[in-house]
Parts: sequence; C-alpha cells; structure tokens
Amino acid sequence: MRAFVFPGQGAQVLGMGKALAEAYPAARAVFGEVDAALGQNLSSVIWGDDLEALTLTSNAQPALMATSIAALRALEAEGVSMRDTAFVAGHSLGEYTALCAAGALTVADTARLLRIRGDAMQAAVPVGVGAMAALLGLDLAVAREVAAEAAQGEVCDAANDNDPIQVVVSGHKAAVERSLEIAKVRGAKRTLLLPVSAPFHSSLMAPAAAVMADALASVDMQAPVVPLVSNVRAEAVSDPAVIKALLVEQVTGSVRWRESVLWMAGAGVTEFWEIGSGKALCGMIRRIAKEITTLNVETPDGAVAAATAVGR
Repeated sequence: MRAFVFPGQGAQVLGMGKALAEAYPAARAVFGEVDAALGQNLSSVIWGDDLEALTLTSNAQPALMATSIAALRALEAEGVSMRDTAFVAGHSLGEYTALCAAGALTVADTARLLRIRGDAMQAAVPVGVGAMAALLGLDLAVAREVAAEAAQGEVCDAANDNDPIQVVVSGHKAAVERSLEIAKVRGAKRTLLLPVSAPFHSSLMAPAAAVMADALASVDMQAPVVPLVSNVRAEAVSDPAVIKALLVEQVTGSVRWRESVLWMAGAGVTEFWEIGSGKALCGMIRRIAKEITTLNVETPDGAVAAATAVGR
C-alpha cells in the first residue's frame, strides 16, 4: 500500500519544477494556472535568481504547491494516478497540496488560499518578535517540557513533531532562544534557530487562523478521492466540513507528522512517495519507520522511475 506525501515550507529552491514544465505540457499548465489565479508571474520568481523573493512566505507556499502538483501531473502522464495511492498527507502547507492532489480543491483555489495563508501568517506577528527552532535528539515529551520551562510567561509551543529525534518549537523569540540552552541541558544533540519569518504553528498565529476560517468558508471543497491524513489529528479524514475546521486549527496547532506516518504504516502503508521539491519528508519517514520504502518525485527522471516501480 502506498501514500503520496507533499512537502512544506523550507523545501523551496530556485528552479524547482522547471525541468518538469519543460518535459510535460500538463506540468507547465499547472504553473500557468497558478500565475493566472494569483495575477502574478510566480513562475518567473520560481525560475529566477532571487532566492529572497521565493522564500517570502506568500510566494513560497503557492510555489511549493505548484511544483508538487506539476510533479503529480508528470506522474499522471507516465500512467500513475490517484488510484495508485491509499492516502495523501502533507507537512503544514503540504496539506493544502494534498487536498488539491486528491481533487478536494482546484489548483486555482489552492493557490489563492495559500497566498492568503502566507500573507496572514506573516502579518500575525511583527518581524523579529517570533522565532522557531529545531531541537535534535529529543523526543516529543522532553521537548514539551523544554518548551514549558522556556516560556516564562511568553509563548513557546512544540510546533512540529517531525520524527523521533526532531521536534520544532515556536513562539516568542526570547522564549525560543531560552529553549535552546534548556534543551542542551536536557540532552539535545544539536539545536538551531530556523530561518523563518514568523512563529508558525504556535498560539501567536491566532490572527491568521481567523483569516483562514473566513477564507475557507468561501471556498467550495469536495471530498478527497482518497482520505487525507490530517496534521492535527494524525488520522484519516474525508468530510469537507471537518477538513476545513482542521485546516483552521492547523494554523496554531502542532504538525503531528511522526504520528501521521505511524498511523499510515499501521493502516498498511509500506511505501511513501514524496511528491515535489526536496527529500526532507523521506528522511523523516525513514527515521520514523525504518522498514518503510520511500521514493522522491521532483524531476522527469523521478516520474519515470516511479512509474516503472509500479509497472506502468
């Protein structure tokens, strides 16, 4: 059994998806749809030379979605479809990509939602007030204890439970910085501040959650053709009303990626395909469940190899 998974912010690189667009007309069409939906030539940013512009949250989120859906269209051109997967899941913004891949949202609506989401998340907290940091070598329980000790009246939340040895904390900058030293005392092998512009997946994102509640209420969402494994619940959901509520909750809630992978493995998934830019999710998945097979699809060669793997 197979699951398709989609990367989150941080996976963006200049030039991503360009080879797919050149090799597959359907992949190129995705970038055109996104450009039209946003009223912006985002493709020129993705395939340009200004990494700072691509890294802006409002650009990075729709850009990563476009690249992943382009890779999916390449797979479809090679004979692989959603019939070849049992579940979809995505890391943070990748959850929107997963819904688009599974037919719950159109490409245009997904691009517009991600632009709204990126703008709202950036506006929720002034630049320099918040921060995020990775605590490596600590499990979730210890990381939560570290975050609670570091808070000291400020916000410091366990934001991403990525794998057994990587938890990300998020909140006020001073609190997050305190967590680095506390984590080292508690046995962390390494700690590092992340190059992000806002404290995502913390309670400080409440204003952005309100914006997304309004945005999602106005969007037509269909039931996904295969179930979505939710970041918030770490289990499969298919009802559009429930999914919308969970997407709002996701803005301030933890990304339960480790639990999501374990849930899918427990449901019979033995193979995970990371569709889009980078291989970060593949690395996490292998640390979560060593017996799992992973495959990355971000280039034409990757699409061909994936299709060959399923006998297409």
